[in-house]
Amino acid sequence: MPPRHCILVGAPVDSGKRRAGCLMGPDAYRTAGLAPALESLGHTVEDIGNVIPAPHAPDDGSGRLYQPNLTRAWTESLSEAAEAAMARGVPIFLGGDHALALGTVRGVANHAAKQGRPLFVLWLDAHSDYHTPDSTESGNLHGTPVSYFTNRTQFEGFPPVPNPVPPENICMIGLRSVDTAEREAMETVGIRRHDMRDIDENGIARPLSAFLERVAAQNGMLHVSLDVDFLDPAVAPAVGTTVPGGATVREGHLVCEILHDSGLMTSMDLVELNPFLDDRGRTAHLMVDLCASSMGRRVFDRPTRSHNA
Repeated sequence: MPPRHCILVGAPVDSGKRRAGCLMGPDAYRTAGLAPALESLGHTVEDIGNVIPAPHAPDDGSGRLYQPNLTRAWTESLSEAAEAAMARGVPIFLGGDHALALGTVRGVANHAAKQGRPLFVLWLDAHSDYHTPDSTESGNLHGTPVSYFTNRTQFEGFPPVPNPVPPENICMIGLRSVDTAEREAMETVGIRRHDMRDIDENGIARPLSAFLERVAAQNGMLHVSLDVDFLDPAVAPAVGTTVPGGATVREGHLVCEILHDSGLMTSMDLVELNPFLDDRGRTAHLMVDLCASSMGRRVFDRPTRSHNA
């Protein structure tokens, strides 16, 4: 694959859930060396700084949803930033909780529609995030982005979704925490779903390769949304939604290396990093390494500790 122009877009979204800390994620990725890692692979890197939410009315805490006005504002501003960045390179959105995907996927989908190409989404996450504002019991909107960008109803006040992603163009890998309402809703649509039992029994390469073959066959654009909790919390502790039994470091790298080999990825989210919960930057460094693998780093390129260290 020829060198790419990577555009780092800070998305310090912390309104999608109640546990604070994800707003520090973008700077943690920068501190962990994401830009130098990508540059070492021959890519050019442009860091446009952090997006800010669009003007909005303050949230008064009176409703069932947590900070809906702020989340709507983030959706608007990130959608605009994503669409603009897609026209110039490969945007990598530095989160921020997963509510940022309400905006990033909407913007990426708008760009794909302008190019006359279908958008596909690879969702690497312990959770399906297929709630609606009505079905979520917690009121946390980071559990709703897939419903939003597939244009399910009940997103009052949010920007309309002119180019929804068809459910059959979505592949979820790593699932292990799916609520009943989400499970029942997904059984009626064509989202490809692979939980960790499926991965344990059949491996992670087979379902991913099958999905990528479909993307390639349709000349699709591919957005990858990588949640920290896709990984096992033993190796990636800096997330507020820990679910045991996640992907190993090696499985994470295999996914990202296969993505690079395919040459199909056109944008990426790095989400749910809460540096307040990290162990000396361990999770931030791992996510940077995974992003580098998706952009071409191989094992012999990967920095490792000396035996004499």
